[in-house]
Amino acid sequence: MPVASTTDVLIVGGGPAGLAAAIAFRKKGIDCVVVEARSPVIDKACGEGLLPSALISLARLGVEITARDGHPFRGIRFTDSTHQVKADFPQCSGIGVRRTRLHSRLVEHASEAGADVRWNSRATLGNQNSALIDGHEVKFRWLVGADGQASSVRRWAGLNTFRKESVRYGFRRHYNLSPWDEYVEVYWGSAGQIIVSPVADDCVCVVYVTRNRHCNWHQILDEFPQLQARLQGVAMLSQQRGAVSATRKLHTIARGSIALIGDASGSPDIITGEGLAMAFRHACALADAIESGNLGSYSRSHKCIGRLPHAMGALMLTMDRWPSLEAGAMRTLASNPDLFQELLSFHVGAKCVSELAVGVSDSSAGF
Repeated sequence: MPVASTTDVLIVGGGPAGLAAAIAFRKKGIDCVVVEARSPVIDKACGEGLLPSALISLARLGVEITARDGHPFRGIRFTDSTHQVKADFPQCSGIGVRRTRLHSRLVEHASEAGADVRWNSRATLGNQNSALIDGHEVKFRWLVGADGQASSVRRWAGLNTFRKESVRYGFRRHYNLSPWDEYVEVYWGSAGQIIVSPVADDCVCVVYVTRNRHCNWHQILDEFPQLQARLQGVAMLSQQRGAVSATRKLHTIARGSIALIGDASGSPDIITGEGLAMAFRHACALADAIESGNLGSYSRSHKCIGRLPHAMGALMLTMDRWPSLEAGAMRTLASNPDLFQELLSFHVGAKCVSELAVGVSDSSAGF
């Protein structure tokens, strides 16, 4: 196949955000080239639970993720040393999916959509409308940075200034164990959280996330004897893999003919479970904006997309930072599970702030 020397959009980064953008562009008849330095499939340490919002956004792109791809879960359970509380998603289930499986499905759909994806390739940006890809010049109208938290496009474009930034560290393992619950479990300990997601009939994904990069697995797991007993002696299906969980808000995510999406454009903490859902919504919003020829609408949409995840992330990170607040919050939620249900409905966008306020007003005294 001849290598295209011109394209409407050059996307740097072939992870989920970049591939979602390519699919969104092709659905609108917009030509695009995706450049990715790695080969498929691409893995990353993450919780691997797709919330209903992520599944809805993928469906809008024509990507149907079903129980055949992973394992459904009906809601979220919070647990600390003395209390636990759970809530169901109000409309549909989430699905736990191995990151490699999700990437494989997105690669498949991008190929079917006609995206020009160049694996094991590198782009050297010259000016705002041309790049060298493996030594060959490619000209483009629009440039999209989908190259993750350490985005080179963001630095090159002068967009690498943050309004807010904090960093934690996540470490992921997979265990050869049948899921024992219908929920994603979040265990709250003094050193951080453990997130357990069902991802297959014989596999659970276990992530621990902490502010202390030197904190070891047993320091957190020792606080939860029941979970420790479940995992004791169980074969691991993957080696431990680590990644930064950054909370970032950028001053600017688009300028001229350049736009950032996914983690390159800022991110909430992993505890929200909303990183991928946001990236998929970014892809749809950016395709609409480029179709209209104006990135101003994308900047506005990007702000709206991030408002709720960042607000909920700030609340949960405050609980993480102040153990006494976490203990009080868990005590209140455990004694009033309807409030936790209201909060989860708010988190997944099924309720607005005004509806939530009614539920909170009667229960806030316990915090």
